[in-house]
Amino acid sequence: MKTLKVGIASFEDMKARTMAIARGELHPKPGDPKVWFTSPESFAKLLSNRNRALLAQIADTHPASLHELAATTGRTPGNLSRTLKTMERYGLVRLHKGERGKLRPEVPYCEVQLEMTLI
Repeated sequence: MKTLKVGIASFEDMKARTMAIARGELHPKPGDPKVWFTSPESFAKLLSNRNRALLAQIADTHPASLHELAATTGRTPGNLSRTLKTMERYGLVRLHKGERGKLRPEVPYCEVQLEMTLI
């Protein structure tokens, strides 16, 4: 598995970066973050102890569906669905559609590296 590089930047800074890339004024380097959060708090909330345990459970057991994952974690399918769809938006989870529309979660990264400027 690979490492996901994550950055922290204000919404305005992310928008300016995206526009500069679109205009061809900025060329992202291969090591630049691929995912951005607007605050350290939002990053910490998404990767809480409970959610990191969920990611570990998925990586260890490779559940075939959200219902299977719910049975092993004690979380409701609705709660899992919301949490995993949020994680999917940030690239932490991939949700694959299977038989009869069942979603199968996959964790594509084993590490997350955080990059943020302090000053």
